[in-house]
Amino acid sequence: MAVVSGGTTLIDNGALDAGVSTGDLILLSTQTASASASIEFTSDIDSTYDSYVFKFINCHPATNQSAFDFQASTDGGSTYATTLTSTVFFAQHNENDAGTKFEYNTGEDLAQSTSFQSLFFNTGSDADESGSGTLTIYNPSSTTFVKHFISRCHNNHYADRTGDIYVAGYFNTTSAIDAIKFQFNNGNIDDGIIKMYGVK
Repeated sequence: MAVVSGGTTLIDNGALDAGVSTGDLILLSTQTASASASIEFTSDIDSTYDSYVFKFINCHPATNQSAFDFQASTDGGSTYATTLTSTVFFAQHNENDAGTKFEYNTGEDLAQSTSFQSLFFNTGSDADESGSGTLTIYNPSSTTFVKHFISRCHNNHYADRTGDIYVAGYFNTTSAIDAIKFQFNNGNIDDGIIKMYGVK
């Protein structure tokens, strides 16, 4: 047995000790929307894992030009109004090749706000339009540090554009986060799948 820099333990054959993080994703929950007002994850977010990954698959809004939003709870989902600060930028390209854009989006970032944070926005409601992506929240059960998050998503813009959206920020609380809620800002989640993973 040996110890390498930082205190990581190796067993005699050079393999990592079982307690060391490997980066494996452990599927904890899958929820499927069907004309759903929102999707909430109110269990399994605890100190078992240091970070949690949410994957959104073809989330389709019932209402055109909608933003896909999320917020966190420190009381098991009774309220979703945890103070957060964020930054947002995106790239965009029209289907007809008429225009491109890459910019910081001041209209979607938040500063010490209890509002829901948009992860992708202006999503179209045509039958073939949706948004997909990933959100990672780091160490949500910490009672010492704020809770960092980072997201990358893609959606079909209602005006026939492709959008690549980056969102990052932190929940400014030292209380443990134990529930997450997703919703469109206008109308229901008509269809879509959200999966929650713990990172081993």
